[in-house]
Amino acid sequence: MVKKLLLLPIFITSLFSGEVMDLYRSGGMNAIQKEIDHGISDPSFWQIKLAQKDLRFGYYESTNSLLICGKDHSSLNLYRKDKNERFTLLKTIPAFTGKYDGDKVNEGDRRTPIGAYTITQKLNTVNPFYGPMAFVTSYPNLYDRIRGKNGSGIWIHGVPLEGDRDNFTKGCIAINNDELTGLDQSIDYKNTILLIDSKLREHATSPYVTITSQLYKWRYAWKYNDFQAYLSFYDTTFVRYDGMEYYDFKNYKQRIFDKKESKEILFSNLNIIPYPGERPNLYMVTFDETYTSDSHNFSGQKVLMLLLNNDHTISIISEQ
Repeated sequence: MVKKLLLLPIFITSLFSGEVMDLYRSGGMNAIQKEIDHGISDPSFWQIKLAQKDLRFGYYESTNSLLICGKDHSSLNLYRKDKNERFTLLKTIPAFTGKYDGDKVNEGDRRTPIGAYTITQKLNTVNPFYGPMAFVTSYPNLYDRIRGKNGSGIWIHGVPLEGDRDNFTKGCIAINNDELTGLDQSIDYKNTILLIDSKLREHATSPYVTITSQLYKWRYAWKYNDFQAYLSFYDTTFVRYDGMEYYDFKNYKQRIFDKKESKEILFSNLNIIPYPGERPNLYMVTFDETYTSDSHNFSGQKVLMLLLNNDHTISIISEQ
């Protein structure tokens, strides 16, 4: 609150500058709003905003805890945001993963998936073989589904309450029962992201200024009905969550843009996740979207899979 009050005089000075007043005089508040929408897409805005952020594992506005599983280390690392908004390693937990190496593809292949997942549910009562409880993951996620991967029931669970078990799983992540109970006490599972990779890694911090500014350029084109600019953010290999491919999606969106409706599009709780695996320019982006127009209203979570290109643009390959 103090910071906002300190910034208020700067905002007022800017607001009543000759340039802004002339913009209002000629175009009204809509013109000022359009200028602000354009400013949000400027990389310099994001350069300042992200300067002090902890970007080792991605950019997270709505995630308080990260669980990072390195299959080669047979471990599950718990990171949690501290008071300075940095992810601190709280614990490294020994973990069992699938019997076979590599990414999960099919039901019953006994592999643990590689990817980024939410925890969708906490099961307080499970078969005693799985210990005292379990966390259910979101496998298969959007990226899994568009690649035709299948299977289900990928959990973080415990070990048998009685007797022994193998030192591998059918695809889940299994940890000691005391560790599982401690994990339950340490996280809010609804604000936790699970990252599973073949090996533990950190990522370069530089792409996030580019990705955030590009996302808001995409929003700007969307909001102000610039169809060609909007479409340029989509890769021709694009497949929507329901199987709609690029050219059908293009025609569908063209009909919507042709209406020339006024729109309000708001993003919040943005997360940009470098996607685990061997494709270093692949990212999962999630955010809460509020969309309002004369013909359609939407409020809910949006998920994008996108590529960061060498020319500092993004290409969306899927969305939900």
